Amino acid sequence: MRRHFAALLLALLLPAAASAERVVAHVSITSQEMKVYHEGRLLFTWPVSTAKAGKITPAGTFEPEFLSRNHRSRRYNNAPMPFAIFYDGNYAIHGTDQIKRLGKPASHGCVRLDPKNAKILFEMVKAEGMENTRVVIVQ
Repeated sequence: MRRHFAALLLALLLPAAASAERVVAHVSITSQEMKVYHEGRLLFTWPVSTAKAGKITPAGTFEPEFLSRNHRSRRYNNAPMPFAIFYDGNYAIHGTDQIKRLGKPASHGCVRLDPKNAKILFEMVKAEGMENTRVVIVQ
C-alpha cells in the first residue's frame, strides 16, 4: 500500500517539477556569465555584469516576479533597463547600454546583459511563463 501511494505521489509531482523549470537563467558571479537552459538543454552563454565592489547581487534561486519591456530605474536617474525580468524585489536581469563593461562587475546589484540577449531571454520567459522560469545566481 505504501509503495503504491509513493508511486502515485511521485507521478503527480514529477510533471509539475519538470514544467517548473522550462527556462533556467544560471548566473555565475565569479565568471560573470549567464547560461540559459531550455528544458534542460544549454542554449546560450552570455557575459553579464553583476554588482560592483560595495554592492550586492543576491545569490539564490528565484522565480520571476514581473516583466517590464521598457523599464526605467526610479532609483538610478531614470536609467534604462530594457527587457527587465524582476526576480527579487528591486533586483532584475535587464539590458544595459554599458555593453563594454559586460564580463566585469559593474552594476548596483542587478544582472546586466547585452540588450539583444536580454530581449531573447525576456521573450523566452514571456512565452514559457514566469512560473516555469528560474533565476539561479551562484557565487
